[in-house]
Amino acid sequence: MTVAWAGLCCSRPPCLAISLRKETLTHANILKRKAFTANIPSETLVAKADYCGLASGTTTDKFHAANLTPVQSAMVEAPLVAEFPMALECRVNHVIEIGSHTQFIGEIVNVQVEDSVLNNGQTDLTRLKPVIFAPETQAYYGLGRYLGQAFSIGATL
Repeated sequence: MTVAWAGLCCSRPPCLAISLRKETLTHANILKRKAFTANIPSETLVAKADYCGLASGTTTDKFHAANLTPVQSAMVEAPLVAEFPMALECRVNHVIEIGSHTQFIGEIVNVQVEDSVLNNGQTDLTRLKPVIFAPETQAYYGLGRYLGQAFSIGATL
């Protein structure tokens, strides 16, 4: 799946919220399996990620068409994308109907990150180069430059 509406929504337990239209195959799969994965593409894979949002899984094998490799996740019943450098494995804790979309809140039970995007054991976003979607302009962007350390940069004021 490609999802436009997603974000971290809790730190304890760590959770990710995604919102999907009810008409999608992924919506039905998440309800059935009570799990999903969030696979984070790097900038070099943006066209493949976009294709997965354009094609319907009901009529197309997106993995095959986009030349991507499905891999079974370690902790949940949902596939990972082998070529994407980061994936969050989530178990659904809450399902909330909100108009045209259903919000699924999943507890992050496992994180898989390629060694190439780690720096001292932590995910380095400048190495990951994640894709960011701006819904108001329907455009993709790469992550900008480092601005400062959270919870301390404002202490100078």
